[in-house]
Amino acid sequence: MAWISTEGEGSELEPLLERVSDPRTGQVDHIMRIHARHPAGLAAHYELYRAVMRGTASLRTVDRELIALVVSGINGCHY
Repeated sequence: MAWISTEGEGSELEPLLERVSDPRTGQVDHIMRIHARHPAGLAAHYELYRAVMRGTASLRTVDRELIALVVSGINGCHY
């Protein structure tokens, strides 16, 4: 759970939060909710994520996720 207060549902952000939600669960990650405090930042974060995780066909999504996991561990990221 984020310790930074996040934007709730039912606001003008709803269309953007729906766009960044997990298509399987409908949930919005905590980091995305934090970014929602600045909608332009949230949109930019999401587009960067999409470009990095789906930018080329040379790496499978699972391989990209594993790389992200290892890099997060090296950086001491706890989420």
